[in-house]
Amino acid sequence: MAPLSGGGPRTPAVVVAPVDLAARVDEALAVQALAFGLTDEEIGVRRHIVLRHLLSPGARALGATTPDGRLVGFVYGMPNDRTHWWSTVVEPYLRRTGNDDWLDDSFVITELHVAPTHQARGIGRELITTITDAAAQPRSILSAIDIESPARGLYRALGYVDLARQVHFPSAPRPYAVMGAPLPLRRHGQ
Repeated sequence: MAPLSGGGPRTPAVVVAPVDLAARVDEALAVQALAFGLTDEEIGVRRHIVLRHLLSPGARALGATTPDGRLVGFVYGMPNDRTHWWSTVVEPYLRRTGNDDWLDDSFVITELHVAPTHQARGIGRELITTITDAAAQPRSILSAIDIESPARGLYRALGYVDLARQVHFPSAPRPYAVMGAPLPLRRHGQ
C-alpha cells in the first residue's frame, strides 16, 4: 500500500495493510477509546467481543501504522451472518423499512476507528475501501451513531445510504443508523 499523507512535516505518513488484530487488540482498543470515548470497563467488554469476532469465518482486519509501527487506525469486518448478535438487533428495524434483505450476502464493517490526531487525512477512507475491495459479497453494511458526523459524511461519500435510523442497541446511550452500499465503494469523483 502507498503511504497516506501524515498531514504535515512533523507528522509521519501511515501505511494501510493487513494486521494481526488479535495480537494488537489492546492497541486497537486504545485507538477506539480515543476516537469513540470508551471507558475502561467498555474497553474490557469490547476486547472479548473483538477477539470472538476475529474467529468468524471470513473475518479480516487492516491497520494504519506509522513508520515506527504505531497503530493509529484500524478496521475489521466479516461476511454478515443473520445469527450474529448485531444482525438480530438490527433485523427488526431493517424489516420495518423493507431493507432486511441487506443482511444477506453483505460484508459488515464491524469497527472502523482512526485516532483523533490522524483523522481527516484519508486514513478512514483508505481502510474501508481497501477492506471492502477484497470482499466477495456484492454490498456492505455498517452501523454508525445516528447523528450528522464526519464518519456519516464519509460513509455517504462512499455510497452508503441509510437503511434504518434510530436503531437502539442494548446499553448504548445513543441511537444508531444502519447504512448500506453496493460494492465496490464509490471513489472520489464518481
